Amino acid sequence: MHKIGIVTDSHSGITQEQAAQMGIYVLPMPFYIEDECFYEGRNLTYEQFMERLKRMDKVSTSQPSPTEVTEIWDQVLEDYDEIVYIPISSGLSGSCATAKMLAEEEPYKGKVFVVDNGTVSTLTHQAVLDAQELIAEGLSAEEIMVRLEASKKRKGIFVTVENLQYLKNGGRISASTAIVGDLLRVKPVLYFDTGTLDVVTKCRGKKKAKAEMIERVKHLFETEYRKECEEGNMHLLAASSADDEETAQWVAEIQEAFPDMEVLSDPLACSISCHIGPGGLGIGFSCRP
Repeated sequence: MHKIGIVTDSHSGITQEQAAQMGIYVLPMPFYIEDECFYEGRNLTYEQFMERLKRMDKVSTSQPSPTEVTEIWDQVLEDYDEIVYIPISSGLSGSCATAKMLAEEEPYKGKVFVVDNGTVSTLTHQAVLDAQELIAEGLSAEEIMVRLEASKKRKGIFVTVENLQYLKNGGRISASTAIVGDLLRVKPVLYFDTGTLDVVTKCRGKKKAKAEMIERVKHLFETEYRKECEEGNMHLLAASSADDEETAQWVAEIQEAFPDMEVLSDPLACSISCHIGPGGLGIGFSCRP
């Protein structure tokens, strides 16, 4: 049986320390802050990134070079026969398409299988855990890629924000909407599934926004995913760009609403946080593939 290694990127929210504990590999992703390039987990910590966001510094995401991608593949292939590579969704970055192209070239063809299952942040973290489970079941890297990509429309995450200015800066709402929304304490609820981040509703205050997100997930579990829930094949996820106290309270609220389910909690990945800003909260779900 082939020995399979798992590689993801730092948009998964998985730190280098966590990766070492999990037995996987994480490619640091580049960011530009005030036109200076940083690499997440290498010369930029999550805490430093959030501090720069709070200062309203200009932040933009970027793609790793093909050389940076193949270098980590080469490193992993020294110890493994095949790789399952789970990068950020192709709907959010061109790095996934680049990786798929590289995987069709020698010496990676038939050895590296790039998964585009429409994920980022804690959804990608869960996809990595799913891949580990499928490896334990004896699936090949190619079979795992097929299984994960087939489940790409069976997951999503709802997110709310603290400050509308970050959505304005990203061009998702107008300046006038941001000003009026902040004055009226309007908190949008956004939904991310396979590469798009869209406003689905607006609530007066963060408390109502949190309740709305929980109710939307409950409704999905009672309708579209009822069978999967009954069979124990649903994952429940929490994500946050808020401080530790608010994050712990949010996870407790989710756990109270879904007492029979475990909650995987992660910081919101930098690639999402730069659009929604500090103080964001999310609740997500995914089907076991």
